[in-house]
Amino acid sequence: MLRILRVTARQLAAWEKAELVAAAESYSFFDLLQVKKIRDLCARKVRPAVIRQSLEAMQKQVAGMENPLLEAGAFTTGHRIAFRHQGKVVEPIAGQFMFDFNAQERVVTSTPISSKPEGPERADVAELFARGIALEEDAANQLQAIAAYQRVLELDPQHAAAHINLGTLYYNRQEYSLAEKHYRQAIEVDSRYALAYFDLGNVLDETGRVNEAIQTYATALQLAPTYADAHYNLALAYEKMKEPRKALKHWRAYTRLDTTGPWAVHARNQIKRILQSDGLKLVWGASNS
Repeated sequence: MLRILRVTARQLAAWEKAELVAAAESYSFFDLLQVKKIRDLCARKVRPAVIRQSLEAMQKQVAGMENPLLEAGAFTTGHRIAFRHQGKVVEPIAGQFMFDFNAQERVVTSTPISSKPEGPERADVAELFARGIALEEDAANQLQAIAAYQRVLELDPQHAAAHINLGTLYYNRQEYSLAEKHYRQAIEVDSRYALAYFDLGNVLDETGRVNEAIQTYATALQLAPTYADAHYNLALAYEKMKEPRKALKHWRAYTRLDTTGPWAVHARNQIKRILQSDGLKLVWGASNS
């Protein structure tokens, strides 16, 4: 699950501690969907405690609802969440119903806004998306996974997460133009989707457009300042551009966010190298005193 959804063990442990995810040895399709939605909400600066409060409040308001993230569309409203259920939108913590003033707003799960209640087609989209995630697990099924996500997009062209996952499949196949197309479409659907900017930055970096990649990683970090992987890749991009002092800032940020992983060791080594080669030890000491 960590590999498919590109989350860290530390993130998963934090969500388990916040009681957003049940600790388990194996996961179902819908467990993957649940974790993906939690990841996307956190990328939009919604705190785990707020997600937990929103889920509990929604369960109290709608009798029989067990899992609001899977049974209702979820939106970010500032640093809170609103849910669409049976054609209505509610902010559950405040207990207020809301109007859809912004026709461009998109759900975290990328279900497009509509005045119609969720019906069989919505269920088909969720099942197809879950099937695509499952197929990604086996490299032999990559073409079937691509087909599943393409079908999701036929039913729901505004499904940002399907664009992201399809783009990643193309990226792994080194079909960079197709990957870029889908990452950009995900951004068009949801301009606050930090993961989409991060993935687009990877394509731009891979295809030699490092300056554009730097700008794109920076946008991801504006949306999600604690996005560790974006700090890491931005540091690498600055290194490629021979700008070690700019890279230093992001290596340091990465080591604060990931203190024990193997990439943290590399980041700390890069910090030492930059300080030694650029004679920045005094600067480093002053900034930390």
